[in-house]
Amino acid sequence: MELRDVINRRVSVRYYEDREVEEDKIRDLVKVGIKAPTASGLENWLFVVYKDKNIRKRIHEIMFEAHAEYYRAHGLPEEKIEKLKTRIFEKGMYKAPVYIGVFIDKDTRFLKGKEYEEIEFLWSAESAAMAIENLMLKAVEFGLGTCYIGVTSLEKYQKELREIGGLDKNWYLVGLIPIGYPAEKIAPRPRRKPLEEVLKVI
Repeated sequence: MELRDVINRRVSVRYYEDREVEEDKIRDLVKVGIKAPTASGLENWLFVVYKDKNIRKRIHEIMFEAHAEYYRAHGLPEEKIEKLKTRIFEKGMYKAPVYIGVFIDKDTRFLKGKEYEEIEFLWSAESAAMAIENLMLKAVEFGLGTCYIGVTSLEKYQKELREIGGLDKNWYLVGLIPIGYPAEKIAPRPRRKPLEEVLKVI
């Protein structure tokens, strides 16, 4: 498969088959993830694979709670949040056989001054985001679907995900990625903004 095809086939998949993802494929996803650029060569990332059935059930609940908070903050009416609840719990939206939490260690830094704390954090988060993209593209090659979930990084939810993973508070969740075999049709989706609107050549 050509890289262009892989990129075009990478879409956000929200419904998955009730089918286990092979252990070797999970390991390969992380192997490819850590080939991403890493700021200052720190490699201060950690990939927590959540596979236990009871843990996944709680994660699925957390995903609804986090989305509900997000949409309430955006002003979405409660009746629409109830519809989201139906999609998540009755129709199985985001219910995956595997979740990977991608964390960064905020205490591992290259520049030690307080004035560099924010930029160091951003560099580490950017490194983890590039690792996530690598992982997602490799998943396409395996016929797997993924979806980037950012709302679980809201503090109360990521605190629980840290605790489930046995991590200290220095670990920050950059993204939670459901992974599984798609139970929905995969088709390239055009962006709302054309290239001309997001490109500036000077």
